[in-house]
Amino acid sequence: MFVDFDTLGPDARIWIYQSNRALTDNEINSVSSKLRSFVEEWTRHGDDLKASFDIRYDHFIILAVDENFAQVSGCSIDASTHVFKNFEQEFQVELLNKLNTAFRNGEHINIVSLSDFQRFVKEDKIKPDTLVFNNMVQNKGELEESWEVPANKSWHNRYFN
Repeated sequence: MFVDFDTLGPDARIWIYQSNRALTDNEINSVSSKLRSFVEEWTRHGDDLKASFDIRYDHFIILAVDENFAQVSGCSIDASTHVFKNFEQEFQVELLNKLNTAFRNGEHINIVSLSDFQRFVKEDKIKPDTLVFNNMVQNKGELEESWEVPANKSWHNRYFN
């Protein structure tokens, strides 16, 4: 069952799918339509899941489930992953590559490989206070508190001396 993203509590479980490029308005509209249809029918062993999604900065698709309503299962997670694999094929975009890293340069979102991120740190192009996107956050509360943070306040800190 689809619900408004803002109505989900801070303990709602989330998955962040990061695009390797900005999605176009048409792609966002298509993803939104298809993802809403998926979420409206998304179940766990026949039981509805109370879920939603949000698309931020044209790069991040955030899928969320209220596990106080019903827990997700391996099969339901697999079903959602399949949807994102289809998006990758349809829009020729990477959404499942966990080795891509995102950071901000002013209002611009940069997506680079992890090796390039490490190189940029060594070249002092990325500093400890550079805003990064910590896609390892687990729930909506962490999304609001520690998703977009200085690099030295996230797992990215390991790349600074």
